[in-house]
Amino acid sequence: MADLDDLREGSNFGLGVSSAQQSFHVKGAENLSWGMKDRLSRIFNPKTGKAVMLAFDHGFIMGPTSGLERIDLNIVPLIEYADCIMCTRGILQSSIPTTTNKPICLRSDAGTSILTELNDNVVIDIEDAIRMNVSAMAVMLAIGDEAHEAKTIANLFAAVDKGARYGIPVMGVTAVGKQMARDARYFGLASRICAENGANIVKTYYCDGFEKVVAACPVPVVIAGGKKLPELEALDLCYKAINDGAAGVDMGRNVFQSENPVAMIQAVHAVVHQNLTPQQGFELFQDLSK
Repeated sequence: MADLDDLREGSNFGLGVSSAQQSFHVKGAENLSWGMKDRLSRIFNPKTGKAVMLAFDHGFIMGPTSGLERIDLNIVPLIEYADCIMCTRGILQSSIPTTTNKPICLRSDAGTSILTELNDNVVIDIEDAIRMNVSAMAVMLAIGDEAHEAKTIANLFAAVDKGARYGIPVMGVTAVGKQMARDARYFGLASRICAENGANIVKTYYCDGFEKVVAACPVPVVIAGGKKLPELEALDLCYKAINDGAAGVDMGRNVFQSENPVAMIQAVHAVVHQNLTPQQGFELFQDLSK
């Protein structure tokens, strides 16, 4: 076991230096199987290496919150503008048209409304993921939470084992509890633990020093949108994250709670894939809202 008494903060992150082993457009996927690469290529655009994921899995612990009261009315019209959608199996089976033909990142652990994200979760049977033809499985990790860290890491490890057997990538999602610091040190630790345990994608939050979080993570990092922001601020968040090395965004409330969700997801898409500035993205949002 490593000696924890003399840990030193990392300082040599090689910012701006590309990996010498990167020919595939998805970071860290060079040596994966054909099936893994195929599924990752559905999520991350081969031309840009980026992804706009639409997350609407909130209902599995929060119920019918604003914007998610009717998936068929509020979410389905947005799907055509996303590169990938992230949802639970219940919503996928009951509310998403089978003609959608978009890659699915399936929320693959269970939670409770009592403890929200930080739960002693269980992971779905891999056969369910195969039956639903998903492109990735998402599993939450509660790093730094004494009561739940070990269990959630074990869940991720189990999901990675199963995913590797059938060529299905796993996205590690870093939870943020009330006692967890929202800084580069925490997100860097959590992201690296996800990757070290085999996650093929990491979803985490943007923070000061985010470029170090991304540089030290050997697989793609996508940012969570978090709480609802004014549209220009949300687009600025996307822009900063992409400029700091993020491989995409996985947004929910900042899209489906927008005053014009269809316009907003198109503006986010343009910032991520076309390098629009936040102001240009906001002008596009306004034009599409007319």
